[in-house]
Amino acid sequence: MTDHSHSPHIVIRPPSRWTPIDLRAVWEFRDLLVRFTLRDLKLRYKQTALGAIWVVLQPLLSAGIFSFVFGKVAGLDSAGVPYFAFAYVGMTIWTVFSQTMSKISGSLVGNAQLISKIYFPRLVLPLSTVGSTMVDFLVSALMGVVVLAIAGVAPGVALISLPGWLILAFALGCGIGLIAAALMVQYRDVGYVLPVVTQLLLYGTPIAYSLKAVPENVRWAVEINPLSGIIEGFRWATLGTPAPTIGATLWSAVGSIGVFVVGAYVFTAKERRFADVI
Repeated sequence: MTDHSHSPHIVIRPPSRWTPIDLRAVWEFRDLLVRFTLRDLKLRYKQTALGAIWVVLQPLLSAGIFSFVFGKVAGLDSAGVPYFAFAYVGMTIWTVFSQTMSKISGSLVGNAQLISKIYFPRLVLPLSTVGSTMVDFLVSALMGVVVLAIAGVAPGVALISLPGWLILAFALGCGIGLIAAALMVQYRDVGYVLPVVTQLLLYGTPIAYSLKAVPENVRWAVEINPLSGIIEGFRWATLGTPAPTIGATLWSAVGSIGVFVVGAYVFTAKERRFADVI
């Protein structure tokens, strides 16, 4: 009779409801992550006549509309730089945030068949969308170089801070996206509410206007949004506009990282039930 008491074995236990994100598990499925990322990039421009041009058309058209409505008609201040460049830079970093949030929020519901049939770390799906967002940003940034050259604006030393503002925008978008993705599995209403909230947030964020253009008695309502400091900082890095205050910078950093951490924990807490309720 064979003694199996010392035979190697694997015990599979469900993760704790409040454990942090298991990046080691994601790394073990890195090949799947790469495949999902490439699939997302291919599907994004499949059967489109203009392809990647759509990436730059959105901020260009938005910047043009903002320039006419807020620059020409309303006559708002653009911190001493051409208004089109001012609006384009704001739309570029806003698009990073909004696309990150939107793609991550729908990543689970959009892959319901995979989640219900096979096992893999569910975090792979949200993370796979970040790659296409980064590619979109790089294309928009290249067009941004052309916009700044035409406007006669040259970035200064503050340009070295640009990666930091970009990371904060990604973190904030990821955090909200993870919360929305986890809730959307059970409550599809989130998919209808999120676009409305995003549209309202677009006008409640200093994209088409500078923070100083907001009356002082209501400026706090705009400053409480972590995106405000991020956009002001991104403009400072690329356009040389006034730098955000230390308070605004700290609030944006703490707020963005805090939302990301909360999103990670909410996603982990609900992950074990995704396959059952999706």
